[in-house]
Amino acid sequence: MRVGLVCPYAWDVPGGVQQHVGDLADALAAMGHEVSVLAPVGDTEAALPDHLVPAGRPVPVPYNGSVARVAFGPRAAARVRRWIAEGGFDLLHIHEPAAPSVSLLACWAADGPLVATFHTSNPRSRAMAVGSGALRSAMEKINGRIAVSEAARRTLVEHLGGDAVLIPNGVAADAFARAEPLPGWPGEGGSLGFLGRVDEPRKGLAVLARAFVRLAESRPGLRLMVAGPGDPEAALADVPARLRSRVAVLGRLSEADRVRAYHSTDVFCAPNLGGESFGIVLTEAMAAGAAIVASDIPAFAAVLDGGGAGDLFAAGDSDDLAARAGALLDDGARRAELSAAARLAVRAYDWGTVAADVARVYETVLMWDGAGHGHPSGVRLDTGPSATALLRRGQV
Repeated sequence: MRVGLVCPYAWDVPGGVQQHVGDLADALAAMGHEVSVLAPVGDTEAALPDHLVPAGRPVPVPYNGSVARVAFGPRAAARVRRWIAEGGFDLLHIHEPAAPSVSLLACWAADGPLVATFHTSNPRSRAMAVGSGALRSAMEKINGRIAVSEAARRTLVEHLGGDAVLIPNGVAADAFARAEPLPGWPGEGGSLGFLGRVDEPRKGLAVLARAFVRLAESRPGLRLMVAGPGDPEAALADVPARLRSRVAVLGRLSEADRVRAYHSTDVFCAPNLGGESFGIVLTEAMAAGAAIVASDIPAFAAVLDGGGAGDLFAAGDSDDLAARAGALLDDGARRAELSAAARLAVRAYDWGTVAADVARVYETVLMWDGAGHGHPSGVRLDTGPSATALLRRGQV
């Protein structure tokens, strides 16, 4: 198949959806499919994969408790239409079609076999509620729906109706399985680790920082590794000056060092407060065999098999996090047990399995369009009056 993947968020800014789309593109190509990816790109000097087609410069907008960098307007719409017209696609796979970006524009602009993946978990989305009319016009064109988690499926059902097949986010499990720790880690005094956007409150770094302070007072060698883009100062505000030297802020890591980071701490912490439909960082840590303590938000509890593949603490409760992380620091046998359970549980999320499931959705859509007909002509531009009106609306 020749497949067009649409990513709504800036390709050059780390994020779960971007990583999912990139990994899926690689997995599909490995299966023998031809793939082209359309996504906004802000950094004109960024190194881009050969299959990536820039959809214009993104702008930051508040979305789902975070800041999304999206492209929406006349230039983005024109690029979307050109990409579709010239792509010769058998099928389009649009990620986050409700996001106000090129994904929504692609839904409006395309006619033919469309598959959509829903990543967002947000039961109180004002954007979806306000824009439900325009969104429904796009949703009606989608032939196959995928949700990465039960939380994402529930968000879809409650705001837009319909249903979706559950296919989780993937992880290249073998790529994370083995690596040398970063120099000097984990050390003899014990260490906690965090990886994610350090300046995004819902990622929970501030909760982990408070837990670290509580533990560090009685553990003179304990250190905290913080890795990820953004300025961490606000999140680390509760760490007193006397403990700051024991907090290592590594910033954004290369892919190789990202893998090594998971192997560099005694306990990996995922203190997210909510708004997560899955948790790619969590599955990467599992693939690395990390001993994990994660907040008990529904998405994390599901991935960690209800606590069987990692310990769970009450989301937002730094005291509970400190107690559970401290117990693991003191119990090497329990850490080894969780490590083995995580490596086993994560196999269900390996891209070899996930991409095959996605491809089966493609095959079903291509064979059946809901009226007993296939899609012999592939994807084409929708030149009808409704699509034209919506695209004009998107160009305001």
